[in-house]
This record gives sequence, C-alpha cells and structure tokens, in this order.
Amino acid sequence: MFFITWDLQLTQSCSKRYSAMFDILEADIVVFQETKIQRKDLVDDMVLVPGWDCYWSLPKHKKEASPIDATTLDSEGRCVILEFPAFVLFGVYSPANRDETRDEFRLGFLNVLDARIRNLVAIGKRVIVTGDLNISREELDTANAEASMRKNGYTIEEYISTPARRMFNQLLEGGRVIGKRDQGREKAIMWDACRGFHPKRKGMFTCWEQKVNARPGNYGARIDYVLSSIDMKAWFSDCNIQEGLMGSDHCPVFAVIKDQVDVNGVMVHTLDMMNPQGMFSNGVRQREYSTSDMLPSSGRLIPEFDGRRNIKDMFTRKPALAKKTSTATSSTNREHENEKAEEIIHAIIGHSPEIESPKPIPRPGQDAVPSVAGKKRPSTASSTNRPFKRSKSGTSMAAIRTNTKGQQSLKGFFKSMAAANDSPAAESQTGSFSNSSFEAAPEISLASAALPTKISQAKSLSATSSTTPVASQGRSSNGNRSAHGSPSQDGGATEDWDVVHDPIESKESWSKLFTKPAAPRCEGHDEPCKTMLTKKSGMNCGRSFWMCARPLGPSGAKEKNTQWR
Repeated sequence: MFFITWDLQLTQSCSKRYSAMFDILEADIVVFQETKIQRKDLVDDMVLVPGWDCYWSLPKHKKEASPIDATTLDSEGRCVILEFPAFVLFGVYSPANRDETRDEFRLGFLNVLDARIRNLVAIGKRVIVTGDLNISREELDTANAEASMRKNGYTIEEYISTPARRMFNQLLEGGRVIGKRDQGREKAIMWDACRGFHPKRKGMFTCWEQKVNARPGNYGARIDYVLSSIDMKAWFSDCNIQEGLMGSDHCPVFAVIKDQVDVNGVMVHTLDMMNPQGMFSNGVRQREYSTSDMLPSSGRLIPEFDGRRNIKDMFTRKPALAKKTSTATSSTNREHENEKAEEIIHAIIGHSPEIESPKPIPRPGQDAVPSVAGKKRPSTASSTNRPFKRSKSGTSMAAIRTNTKGQQSLKGFFKSMAAANDSPAAESQTGSFSNSSFEAAPEISLASAALPTKISQAKSLSATSSTTPVASQGRSSNGNRSAHGSPSQDGGATEDWDVVHDPIESKESWSKLFTKPAAPRCEGHDEPCKTMLTKKSGMNCGRSFWMCARPLGPSGAKEKNTQWR
C-alpha cells in the first residue's frame, strides 16, 4: 500500500485538476494540507472524484483573536482523523511559528495532538501521523539551524529545547531530549519513518522559501513527516521524499506498507485489514464498495453531495439506445418544422412582394428548388417611402472635435484655458470637410503627431489647396500662427501660441510618470534585480524593494562570483 502526504496549498481554482493530480501521484491514500477551502467552496470536482472517497476538515470561521480552548483549537480545520480496521490515520497541518501572537495557539494545538496520540496508543490502537508539522527535529533537519541560533543567541542545547521541538522529540523514538522528560511524556511512542530509513542523510528537506528562490540550492528544512506507532516499524518497506515533484513550496513524502504484515504472529494481507469486513479475502475482492461502507466523515455524505454523482461518471456506463423512428415520420416532422419557421418569419417581417419567403434547405438526395432567375429586385424609385438618415449640413464629427481641445502635454495641465473659448479657428469653420483624414483641430493630436508621414502629407495638402481649412504648423510673417496655417490677410484674428509642445516628448513624460521604476542591477553579478513587496505588518508594509534574482545558495549567505546569490 502506497500513501503520500503533501502540503500542496490547494484552492478552489485547482478543483479541475484534482483527478489529474491523483493519477500522477499513483497512491492509494493521499493526504493534502493547507487546502484553504471552506465548505461553501466545495464543488463536484473536489468531492465526487471518480474512484476516490474524500474526507475534509474544513475551518468553521476565519482566523481571529479568541480565547484558547478545545473548541478554538479545532476550529481552523487543521486535522483529519480516520479510523480504519488496521490503524488510525492523522492528517495534520500544524500552525507555523510566524510571530509571538500565535505561540499560545500553536503550543495548545501541539499539546492536544500529543495527548490524543498517546491516548489512542494507550488503548491499543495503531496510529499513523502524516502531514506538515512545521517543526524540524534537530540541526540535521534544517539548513537554517546555525543562522537561527546565531540570531537568537541560542546554544545547541537551547535550540533543541525550544517548547515545540522539545515536545515533538519526546514523542519520537530516538528524539533528542535535554534533561529530564516532562510528566506524562516519559515514553516515546512514535517512529519517524523517513529518518528511520535514512538516519544520517543530509539535505533531506521538504520545504523551501519561495521568496528567496531557495529550492535550487536546497536551502530548506524537513518539516513534513510520516510517523507511525513503534509496533508498526516492520510494516514499512520504504519511506522517502520526492524532491523533484514541483507544484508547491513543499515536496511530497511517501511511504510504502508491505502487502502482508505481521499482526500478533499471523501474516495478514493489508487489503483485508484496510477495508470493511468481507470485502477482501487474502487480498482478493469479494464484493464491490458501496455507500454503506463509507466512513461517517466522508465528503460524499455531506448533505449537498449526498446521493449525487459526478457528471463524468455518467459516461462510464453504456448509454441506453435511443428509440428508432421511421423515415417517413422524421421527414414529416422536418416539413412541419419548416412550415412553422415560415409562419414565424412572415409574422415578423410581414408578407410583402418585395421580400421573398425563405425556402427550406434541400436535404441530401432531394432535388434543389429552382430559383426564379427572371425576377429582379424592385428599383430604388419604387421604394421612395423608406426613410433615410440625413447628416447635418456644414458639420461633421471632425468639426465638432475641433472645438474641444485636449490636453497636449503634462505642462498643459497647468496652462490656463481661458483663451481656448475665444479661438478664431472655431468661427472660421464654414465649409464641410470631405476627407476625414485632415479634419483635425488647430492643435495636432498625440496620435497623429506620432506618425511623421501623416504630418508631412497634411503640410503638402495645405500648401496646394487654399480652400480647404487644414491646420498646419506654419507661422505667419509677424510671428503669430494663423487659424489656417497661412499668414493673416487682414492682420486680424490670430491665435498666439508661445510654446510648441513636442508630442513625442509629451508622451514620454506621461509614460515616465505612470511607469514603475526600472529595477537596478545587483552588485555581485551585474544582473537586473527582481522587485519584492513587503506584506508583513509594520512600518514597511506595502513598500517595494529589490533583491538579486538568483537562487539562494546552500550556505544561505551572499556568495559573490558563484552561481548563487
């Protein structure tokens, strides 16, 4: 029997990939942690997975400050407990050691978990504990041990004796405990399967910090475990990590139980012990799995999903054959449908000689209905009663846009707009423009200024045609710009533009204003840094900073002239 524990950080958006994940893992029992799903988020693809029975421990409410008691400790959905005939399975996601505000909750959770496991073992139950416990046993299980001790001023004895680590080591066989054991924890009752198969292996980490890209350099910690009762040690044939399987900041930890195990001196098949009585005999199936065999906490027994099945299961069985109908009946139905369609069309558009009724589409094997070639469409003279949309004379959209000048540059925001209403250009627009390409305002828009070709065409057209009021950038002989780009004949209405704004420069100034600053280059490798955002509460929350984009090395420190940060 093959089972896996994995802190995968599943969300509702991953529901479509549940079946694919189970197929990739190829396990008999899969335990996920940190699902971040509430009951309202459950959908069919999560609960009604074909071939699988799912069990959930869902949070009752969001995290909030409240007194620590038994109800509070069990309100965040951090533990799934299933009792099989062979053993009791724990799926655990222990609180992390983030800051001091959660220390009381964390130690309370670990105390309750320790008491529950010890009570089950005391009454003769076999127990397997899997999941993310967020505790590294000793310095061999974390690359950050020396840095942590140096930061907090701990000695090695003080580091091993931190409350959570001391409690955990007292639970494990071979756990390192400094001084006298605590009352009620005088005896170790659990076995670390992964360390049992690899007692001196270094770098056997299961979690890496993603923000600093620590996984390529294997700068991490072992905080995911498979623990079992000491009397089950002989049941396991292998236990290891799958550090090459991506998809999370954790990697899976797997364990393999032998097909036949020794129970009180008798060899028993694992399938006989894991399933309800009578389903298997010597590893051979005797009957199918039914709803009555499910454990009470099964997801399929949740009221929203009880008695339902996944839509994909509908296609696993052969569908019933449809009843055959005669050809004559089907053709009669099609003709009846065509007649109904004609009636609906006539009711909508009315029956008139100008509009032909739609003809039914010829079916294969049926002669097409010949079209009337001699009939012509009615002339335009006979349909003079149809109204036509008339445009306003002497005006156009370009002329309307001429009267509304837009902001041309960043400096234009601070420029007074009082002179805009007195512009003589608006009064001189008397003709209708035939070419929309040149119906522009006296000021050149940002989009047209970006195309030098169109600007040169506009200038050449204004030079050859004096009757079309085209705006140009020419200046009159007295230094003032006229309304039509030519010197003023009567010395009268002219528009005084003191500054000519470069549209390209204006575009660049706007872009610089709203563009994020470019990341600098790191000092050690002269490569662009990556931008990070501070999410931790405090004075720097919400601020951005830069750091080297290379992964963190095995030492966890800065390493110049190497492939690491």
